[in-house]
Amino acid sequence: MIQLRNIEKTIKSPAGTMWLLRRINLNVREGEFVTIMGPSGAGKTTLLSIVGMLDDGWAGEYVFTDQVVHKLDRKKRAELNRRYIGFVFQSYHLLDNLTVQENIDVPLSYRDIPRTQRASMVADILDRFQIVGKKDLYPNQLSGGQQQLVGVARAVAGNPKLILADEPTGNLHSAQAKEIMELFRRLNEQGTTIIQVTHSEANAAYGNRIIQLKDGWVVDDSAPVKDSATA
Repeated sequence: MIQLRNIEKTIKSPAGTMWLLRRINLNVREGEFVTIMGPSGAGKTTLLSIVGMLDDGWAGEYVFTDQVVHKLDRKKRAELNRRYIGFVFQSYHLLDNLTVQENIDVPLSYRDIPRTQRASMVADILDRFQIVGKKDLYPNQLSGGQQQLVGVARAVAGNPKLILADEPTGNLHSAQAKEIMELFRRLNEQGTTIIQVTHSEANAAYGNRIIQLKDGWVVDDSAPVKDSATA
């Protein structure tokens, strides 16, 4: 599904060129649940942004579902993003002036989907996530866990092939975090490919593979250690 070859990214700083990613070579198969870990500044979020086609300033080769991303212009990359990828962010990124129902509809509105079909898709997601009763509420009327649940619902509303999650439980208490991770596991079992960035060993144990980054390099690629809570 994803093939990265010699991906590199630099930025300019007062001290000169700074490397954020160095010679990243990575394959992700469809249906995998992959975790990216490493210390702050290791390049985790940068790598996720490149995979999600939110970042254009990199070098190397990237193939996504047989599309040669590094040869596509920004418009074509954005089309791939909208068609295949859902994002879940630590800070939720819900629009404060829109209701739960309207927030979930936003990514669908960017696609060529008739309004009646979008309404049906949103209704299905509200029911699936058991948040029908909150559809007319605004983000500031929800708890942190509820906002993140809406964020996940919005990410999966268009049935993406890939979900990218950046510290998806970082602002949640342990019970809420477990609820979100169990939801990710169910989505993965249903065939959705998931790549998450996290510092949490407990979250990492839900997946089947951990990519360790340090100073922009991949330093390890292995299976997580399972425990009784996630096995």
